Amino acid sequence: MRIVIAGGHGKIALLLAQLLTRRGDQVHALIRDPAQAADIAATGGVPVIYDMERDTPAELAAAVAGSDAVVFAAGAGPGSGAARKYTVDLNGSVQLADAAEQAGVARFVQISTMGAGQTPPPDADEVWAAYLDAKTLAETDLTRRELDWTILRPGMLTDAAGNGLITLGPPPIPRASVPRADVAATLASVLVADNTIRRTLELVSGEQTIESAIADIR
Repeated sequence: MRIVIAGGHGKIALLLAQLLTRRGDQVHALIRDPAQAADIAATGGVPVIYDMERDTPAELAAAVAGSDAVVFAAGAGPGSGAARKYTVDLNGSVQLADAAEQAGVARFVQISTMGAGQTPPPDADEVWAAYLDAKTLAETDLTRRELDWTILRPGMLTDAAGNGLITLGPPPIPRASVPRADVAATLASVLVADNTIRRTLELVSGEQTIESAIADIR
């Protein structure tokens, strides 16, 4: 498969790229900073310079053309203000979905977050509330499209070593943490699992293997 990953220099994206290239897939990773290109190449992926907040939709459509699937793994990241949650976490997903439709790429996997689809708690700070709202709006946009979409909502992300044991299912599932490595491994399997198409799934650490958890999705 040829897979385009938006937000290609993120921690999950780099882990995913490495897994995909090891199994023989071709990965094109979208990054905005040319200095990150060497990190992409180290995973076996191909760096593609594209800034979602500056470059044109036509450039994104050209980058997506000829792919079998796209993964939206971009995010404004820690330290960013409320406004960038909308320009990156929301608008970036919308742009990628537009490009996928234009290029005829049906498979679209979106990394969201547990808490999306719900009203932020009253005591949530402005940035966290904006983040949840942006992710919710991005999910809503995607689910209205005629794409083969999957939305994956991981719990609290950690950098612990993955063990391949997860809990995966439709929301809600109890909140918990999950290593980024296990999120990446789940994404790699979800990309080729037709039973996850047009499903919103939440993901935390658990007791099932990734393969078994995905096979149980109905």
